[in-house]
Amino acid sequence: MVETAQIPAAGTIDPDDVERFSRIADEWWDPTGKFAPLHRLNPVRIGYIRDRVAAHWQRDALNGEPLKELSLLDIGCGGGLLSEPMTRLGASVTGVDASSRNIGVAALHAEAQGLAIDYRQGTAEALVESGAQFDVVLALEIVEHVADVDLFLRSCGRLVKPGGLLFLSTLNRTAKAWALAIVGAEYVLGWLPRGTHDWKKFLKPSEVARGLRAGGIETQEIVGVVYAPLSRKWSVNRNDLDVNYMLYGVAGPK
Repeated sequence: MVETAQIPAAGTIDPDDVERFSRIADEWWDPTGKFAPLHRLNPVRIGYIRDRVAAHWQRDALNGEPLKELSLLDIGCGGGLLSEPMTRLGASVTGVDASSRNIGVAALHAEAQGLAIDYRQGTAEALVESGAQFDVVLALEIVEHVADVDLFLRSCGRLVKPGGLLFLSTLNRTAKAWALAIVGAEYVLGWLPRGTHDWKKFLKPSEVARGLRAGGIETQEIVGVVYAPLSRKWSVNRNDLDVNYMLYGVAGPK
């Protein structure tokens, strides 16, 4: 299912970033294309979310569908790289993205896989205005691309049901992140198109936690996500938040 909505001129939308990702939307599901880094990162992201959700609701993480009967929102869903595995884990998934091309690609791919995902073009703040809330909200690799960070983080928090979970991942604003995520990934290795990231829009963990708190989310854990060049694999490292990091928090009473 695809719902389209008018994107507001103001708010969290950064038109340049939306256009940049729209231009390469057809490559979302190519594991060797421009989104190859996300394909390699996905197993770590999926495992982290699955395990924390299962622990929170006292479920068996290794059960075939540990997210069954939970509603889940994937903000900035892109082509559906997270929405699809979350659906396979049993969640009832809604995917939202500002780019209509991303939503189109995601919907077509999900249909081909026989997966029922509610894909919508829109924004987090528009969903808040509609009164929507979810058991689990994902905002992975998206906050560094929005125009109004405070509004985005506050909106994300308000979209989580009381007692529900929010997961967020992004890049730290450090010299190491500039060297590896921008110079290395975009200019030297060519993992990402040049201009994908703006170092000034990277956020320190304390800034993210403070912004989420304004939306009623109390951060429970922050972990680093580290790439090993020799094995070409990502892993969680609680002692290294210098470049990529991921966190989750719990929503208090609304």
